[in-house]
Amino acid sequence: MWVLIAGEGLAIVLALAPSVVMDRWVLFGLTSLAIQWVTLLTLGELFLLRGLFGASRPMGVARIAIALLLINTWLVVVAAHLIAPDIDAGEGSTPTELFWQATGIATAVGLLGLAAFQNYWRARQLAMRAQQAELEALQARIRPHFLFNTLNTGAALVHSRPGEAERLLLDLADLFRAALAGPRDISLEDELSLVRRYLEIEQLRFGDRLRVEWDVPGSIPAVQVPALSIQPLVENAIRHGVERVPHGGRVEIALTTTAEHVVVRIRNPLVFSDAAPPLSHGVGLNASQARIEALTGGRGSVQTGRKGEHWVATVRLPRRPASADRRRRV
Repeated sequence: MWVLIAGEGLAIVLALAPSVVMDRWVLFGLTSLAIQWVTLLTLGELFLLRGLFGASRPMGVARIAIALLLINTWLVVVAAHLIAPDIDAGEGSTPTELFWQATGIATAVGLLGLAAFQNYWRARQLAMRAQQAELEALQARIRPHFLFNTLNTGAALVHSRPGEAERLLLDLADLFRAALAGPRDISLEDELSLVRRYLEIEQLRFGDRLRVEWDVPGSIPAVQVPALSIQPLVENAIRHGVERVPHGGRVEIALTTTAEHVVVRIRNPLVFSDAAPPLSHGVGLNASQARIEALTGGRGSVQTGRKGEHWVATVRLPRRPASADRRRRV
């Protein structure tokens, strides 16, 4: 839509040129028709060829778009001359002059669009890097809290229940191995396995106060998630739900599927003594939301809200990433 609107803007600029001989409304109509044919052909070709661009860099695709823009401009100019040759004479220009004028305009517009896209892409890359640095700093603040609590629990169990202490340390090793591996994508099955490790540690800490209910099918869909993106939501459910309730509570983790999405829901008891959910709920939410959106190109989401007597975090993941769709079409 923005390309079509920009094309209409270009048609208006050409119609307002001071050296125009033809009626301006007629010229606007003709140039608008020609420009929209060029833009629609270019967009259509890019759509049909999108499967070939799966491994191409964005700037490379932008240069291909400029090449298609020039080719389609030449085709439209030649077709217009063949269909209505008298239009050239009305403008006081020869077909050759009109051809080169159209080529110059298309080249100038394409280069301006390339410069704008390059600035946009650089700004997006810088924003993603800044966001990743912020998330890493955020995780660095969260992990010591969990580490100290876990080590204290292990120290308390090492003499009375050494078997459980050993299991706790093994689970902790699995979690920190995933955390120290850095930002990466893993399968949803592996992420839920890390969540299980985390919950086993927390159940040793809370005992009967923490009850966990899983509603997950035996076969988990093969979708990718950022490592340790769902675990912080479960950690929030315990820290700001179960831990704040005197008698404890139940954390429910359910996985459902639709035609387009895989949905993971984490539900925990709501603390009614507070006027609103604690602000710290946003720590895990913001980190998980940003990472899932970056991985799925905005098609995935993380949403939270109150439902009855519970606080629910809902993670939606597309079943087929865009990259997988491109490979399948190729």
